[in-house]
Amino acid sequence: MDTVDTAFSNYNEAGREIIRQAYDFAAEVLKEETRGNGRPFIEHPLGVAKIVSDEIGLPPECVAAVFLHEATRFHPDADIRSLRLDESVYTMVQGLNLISTIKPKDTRLEAENYKKLIIQYSRDPRVTVLKLADRLEVMRSLDIFPKASRERKVLETLMLYIPLAHQLGLYNMKREMEDIYLSYAEPEQYRLITNKLKATEKDRQKLTDEFVEPLKKKLSDAGIHYKLKIRTKAAYSIWAKMQKQHVPFEGVYDVFAIRFIIDTDGDLEQEKALCWQVYSFVTEEYEADTRRLRDWITNPKTNGYESLHITVRNREDSYIEVQIRTRRMDEVAENGFASHWSYKGIKHEETMDKWLTTVRYALEHPDNDSPEDLPQPPSRDIFVFTPSGELRILPAGSTVLDFAFNIHSNIGSHCTGGMVNGKPAPIKECLKTGDIVEILTGKNQRPAPDWLNAVVTSKARAKIKQLLNEVEFKKAADGKELLTRRLKNWKLEFPDEMVNEFMKKNKFVTVNGMLAAIGGGDLDVNVIKDFILSEDARRAEAQEAAQAAEAEKLRRAEARKSGTDDILVIGAKDIKGLEYHMAKCCNPVFGDDVFGFVTRTEGVKIHRMTCPNAARLLETYPYRIQKVRWADSPSSGTFSVAIRITAEIEGTVLNRIMEVVNSFRASVRSFNVNENRRSGTYDITARISVSSNLELDKVISQIRALKHVSKVSRS
Repeated sequence: MDTVDTAFSNYNEAGREIIRQAYDFAAEVLKEETRGNGRPFIEHPLGVAKIVSDEIGLPPECVAAVFLHEATRFHPDADIRSLRLDESVYTMVQGLNLISTIKPKDTRLEAENYKKLIIQYSRDPRVTVLKLADRLEVMRSLDIFPKASRERKVLETLMLYIPLAHQLGLYNMKREMEDIYLSYAEPEQYRLITNKLKATEKDRQKLTDEFVEPLKKKLSDAGIHYKLKIRTKAAYSIWAKMQKQHVPFEGVYDVFAIRFIIDTDGDLEQEKALCWQVYSFVTEEYEADTRRLRDWITNPKTNGYESLHITVRNREDSYIEVQIRTRRMDEVAENGFASHWSYKGIKHEETMDKWLTTVRYALEHPDNDSPEDLPQPPSRDIFVFTPSGELRILPAGSTVLDFAFNIHSNIGSHCTGGMVNGKPAPIKECLKTGDIVEILTGKNQRPAPDWLNAVVTSKARAKIKQLLNEVEFKKAADGKELLTRRLKNWKLEFPDEMVNEFMKKNKFVTVNGMLAAIGGGDLDVNVIKDFILSEDARRAEAQEAAQAAEAEKLRRAEARKSGTDDILVIGAKDIKGLEYHMAKCCNPVFGDDVFGFVTRTEGVKIHRMTCPNAARLLETYPYRIQKVRWADSPSSGTFSVAIRITAEIEGTVLNRIMEVVNSFRASVRSFNVNENRRSGTYDITARISVSSNLELDKVISQIRALKHVSKVSRS
């Protein structure tokens, strides 16, 4: 059997023949191309095609489009139409090729615009899904890419492709990309969460068994047949909730949920009645928090999602989320055709929702090969690029002058025309999607009344009127431009609440008054910079203190709940005759999240939960794991810990780092510096003694704030 027969045996012979033509064509065109690991490049489209075929279930025409897209991306002149495939294949190839030209300059700032552009390029709705499959294969192969490329792809995936997968209901794809993202972007947090999930797996199973035991007889007597599922949150979802709520792992109360799936073929009214009957059994047995009741059975979500959610408290005072639904409801939710836009807060518009609905329709009806019968993507917007590749979104009919004002009001007010795709263009020339526009300005150019007839955007129109009629605000406009530019250079933000605090402190009555003071030179912008830095430092310290207090509160509560367990208190003497030592592989510090490992000859070794060896020890030797906690207050001793610092080669930076360490309850044990002339940086390894992880966090935070320091991390 050839590659196609082996890889795509789920299709009939006619389908495999379509794929075979495209595969053979691509294999020939790409035979000289390789990936970053030296392997043949054809392995990439083959991997994407397998995802499209096996994991999404699209028809063979979509698989063929994947191979032909990669062939024409490397060799645009390749004559794919000689294959005489269905026209829908070439439409999908064209859409994929257009999407491949998108090179986001700043994905964080323009994510919504880039997502809209991807969908606009998708004349066939399945193109968006094929692009998601392509990105999933890339994420699974991240190790073969250079570091800079890998970091860019990880960020693009987070900002663009994960939200798109969520909107299309491709939840398994979304969860996998999220977890891969977290493992690269936050490896220490990823290890912490996955290790804690492993360490608490038996506890969750035990909790579930104990929970359902009192309900079994009631359910059996009522003749209710059901299946029980344990739904554990993905690592990324847990991490996101930890960040949003500023809590540790233990503070995420819905790490797992118990799901009752009722087996019934009854009508809709009978399904609802059975769900409420199970609900009554659960709430009779356990105390329910009615504030957390979510009734999406009586009133289903607009996207069709149906389920009963309730949080109850068991006899050990543990809170458990319980979900109750029928098999039909579960299939709808699990297959992803009930999207959770409102629940997850995903932004969407009416036209965008309509378009994405056509994509979901294509997923539900893979045999429908008539994309011309489906609605076309939204066309009321155009997507235009700056020469540096920055994306701007404008309404259809926008002109060069609209684009100039979209970039910056000052550029718009001095616009004399532009270069559109390398050719001169007047300010009134209309733009179209894909245009690359460079704005030409003149020092003496000023807005004229007829400019109002040359723009369609409200931003440009309002600004022109302001410039024509409100000359007295020139000084304030100059001040705003100066402040915006400096903040961007400093990479600082000046949010509204901080602006109000600054104005109150410096006795400014209005924002315009403050900006006018900057524009007129009466207020030095460096004063604002110092204020922002001091406020950021104060808020960060307050947040760290609050997190530390909450973590200590949770730790003590956990210790009280598990008071019968064998817990070693670090700092106490002769606890059950056990010795303990701090593991040198991760150097724990007072306050770190830790566990004990009983060695054969050296007593108990204390490891951090984020230790590189933690996963292996927890999984391989669970019977040698010792629960430990710190004493209520740090001992008079200190802990040795290494930190790594990357800083620009600058004369005073080393002394300033030493000064920061010495300003806290810390001392330097060793300080090694290597000059990296290629990158122009110092690579510094400092071993310091600290009394606790709170003190260590303060040291790291202050070093990170130093000028010329680019990176600080704990070894």
